[in-house]
Amino acid sequence: MTQPSSGHKAGAFDIRIFISMLIGLYGVVLVATGLVGTSDDELARADGVNINLWAGLGMIVFAACFLAWARLRPVVVPDDEQRSEGDETP
Repeated sequence: MTQPSSGHKAGAFDIRIFISMLIGLYGVVLVATGLVGTSDDELARADGVNINLWAGLGMIVFAACFLAWARLRPVVVPDDEQRSEGDETP
């Protein structure tokens, strides 16, 4: 008697991976802009806060949390056999 398999993980096709990569990339660009391209005039307009740096760091942390969520709770895609057994629609 064989036990039915539980399916396979979505892996790289999980949408959370794409979202975390995109937000992480934007975060890295903002951190680089905040570290290199911020002038004193821009800091004065933002009340002394390097907004690019802080927003970029926040986006990197968010992307890391999203990636951890995707790794810790992966989406399981049912196998074809399980899909056909559980489907009631024609």
